[in-house]
Amino acid sequence: MDEQLEELLDITINEGASDLHLTVDAPPTVRVARELTPLADYENLSPEDTARIVFSLLDTEQQERLKVNRELDFSFTYSEARFRVNAYYSMGSVAAAFRRIPLEIPDMDKLHLPDILRDFCELPQGFVLVTGPAGQGKSTTIASMLDRIARTRAVHIITIEDPIEYVFEHKKGLVNQREMHEDTLAWDVALRTVLREDPDVVFVGEMRDYETISSAVTIAETGHLVFSTLHTNSAAQTINRIIDVFPEEEQKQIQTQLSSTLEAVVSQRLVPAIGGGLYPACEILLSSAGIRNIIREGNVHQIDNVISTSLEQGMVSLDRALARLVKEGRVEAEVARRFTLKPQELDRLLR
Repeated sequence: MDEQLEELLDITINEGASDLHLTVDAPPTVRVARELTPLADYENLSPEDTARIVFSLLDTEQQERLKVNRELDFSFTYSEARFRVNAYYSMGSVAAAFRRIPLEIPDMDKLHLPDILRDFCELPQGFVLVTGPAGQGKSTTIASMLDRIARTRAVHIITIEDPIEYVFEHKKGLVNQREMHEDTLAWDVALRTVLREDPDVVFVGEMRDYETISSAVTIAETGHLVFSTLHTNSAAQTINRIIDVFPEEEQKQIQTQLSSTLEAVVSQRLVPAIGGGLYPACEILLSSAGIRNIIREGNVHQIDNVISTSLEQGMVSLDRALARLVKEGRVEAEVARRFTLKPQELDRLLR
């Protein structure tokens, strides 16, 4: 590993930064409490600097993949943290974003996650999605849920990731983690063969296209518990995104499959708390009979209204979750308003 990179990773860990950015014509930059801060003691990086630093982390095969594909995802362990890295080319030069991942998987209580997420860890089968924009803690939430399953259930968990982020230990359950390009050569192959590996629980790192979405739904349909993520802004948008990936002639079929397998969608935001830190605000969609019928009939536009009127069933809108954080004194009202998609609804709930 490059000596300068070791210095930068130490700073990232010691400052509690979530990310480290290396790009040409700018000094190394860290993200602390969501704000980007250039490191004052460092000069602007040259193309030679960024290439030297990034390539010091890669073996020959990875270097070739980066040169050919112009981007590369990988992860590694350094000191008391793991880092997920996306190396890419920008204006013809190498750049990289390093996301810091704690070695210890946080407990669900420490993450302040809603209690109902513990119920999802007890499901014998079905489809559970954790969604939200990038950087909103989706991977950490799912990791805490999978770790809870591994600690409490004698099951076989298989993860398929690109790259592996949190590293799990074998506990009461057995956990096998497969990384793209290292342990398997393609998503479709890994997902097609996973059923031959005797899993009880499957984590698909990200549903990114028709093949991964179709395979994840099929695995859930065959009696397994499947977790995955999507970059969407709400539960309703998540359902729309899944359906829209399929050709028109297949959409009725996926609506039927999804209505029978989906157990929950958690759409998460990490909101800056009073006094520092972050609290999750989670919109929660549960698979009631009404929701299953809405998905099966393609009436996705009705989902938001059902969530808003089904609090007694355990469903929670994003605005209600934000309002609760404000009323509990954890988050300022003005901060909560930055995260809502419906400001008037949030104001109504805060009255």
